[in-house]
Amino acid sequence: MAELSFISTEVEAPLDAYSRVVTEVAQRLAPSIVSLRVTSRRRAGGGSGVVVTPDGFLLTSAHVVAGAGAVEASFADGRELRAEIVGADPLSDLAVLRADARDLVPAELGDAESLQVGQLVVAIGSPLGFAGSVTAGVVSALNRSFPTRSGSATRFVENVIQTDAALNPGNSGGALADGNGRVIGVNTAVAGVGLGLAVPINDVTRKIIGALMTEGRFRRAYIGIAGGPRPLPPRFGRGTAVEVVQVVEGSPAAQAGLRPEDLIIEIDGAAIESVDDLQRLMTAERIGARVAARVVRQGTPLELELVPVELDG
Repeated sequence: MAELSFISTEVEAPLDAYSRVVTEVAQRLAPSIVSLRVTSRRRAGGGSGVVVTPDGFLLTSAHVVAGAGAVEASFADGRELRAEIVGADPLSDLAVLRADARDLVPAELGDAESLQVGQLVVAIGSPLGFAGSVTAGVVSALNRSFPTRSGSATRFVENVIQTDAALNPGNSGGALADGNGRVIGVNTAVAGVGLGLAVPINDVTRKIIGALMTEGRFRRAYIGIAGGPRPLPPRFGRGTAVEVVQVVEGSPAAQAGLRPEDLIIEIDGAAIESVDDLQRLMTAERIGARVAARVVRQGTPLELELVPVELDG
């Protein structure tokens, strides 16, 4: 009997530790999670949000509030406040709202760059309208991507977090947190049975959130190509570049002479190894500015000059 008791204790110990972490994260974040009710002429729906400042700024998913006529935010302390849309960026699926309050409890934003596959994560939101629901799981994959659209513009959100923490309709806009209770992602989509996706909190998304809070929009530069990663020719070193698959007629890329099958290896001296590298450089500062592009065409290096325009979503 003593041996059976010993085995039972050994099995229960890790379960207790796991439960303790999830419980502590839920208790820490619960005051910072809001349930959103969204109404418009065509629909009524809901989602989740995260308090990011004491004076009423809330972070959510852009698709949750798309076309909203009114947004009501319900807080853990029982308050229900109207929230105004400050800014939305469909191409990152992020939006910022503001409620008329001065004493909210903000969540701490973390950094998804340090995440590892297998790491514990906790999702908190309002799935199916049930406010404050908590699910836990692990990071099942990193560096996923999913397409977003705004008007005629299409963009892939890169470095998306994939998790097996259960997500359901209404979780969108809610928090994906690490074991320390820091928000490292904004839940955005159900990818399949047992799989969910979250937009990461990193340097890029922090800039987007900041711009939405201060300017109500996030400006992007645009050159007009579709591309994908391709290994570099050996003479140019190891690694990858972005192969141009399509050039939009009349775009800055077309005017600069870029062609399909060209390999973009540098922009303004910065190495371009992925589409994410290229998107990261297409910031507001480069709109209308001359940009030096180093390209490989059929094994021959070329120097081209691009003048990006503002992306019109």
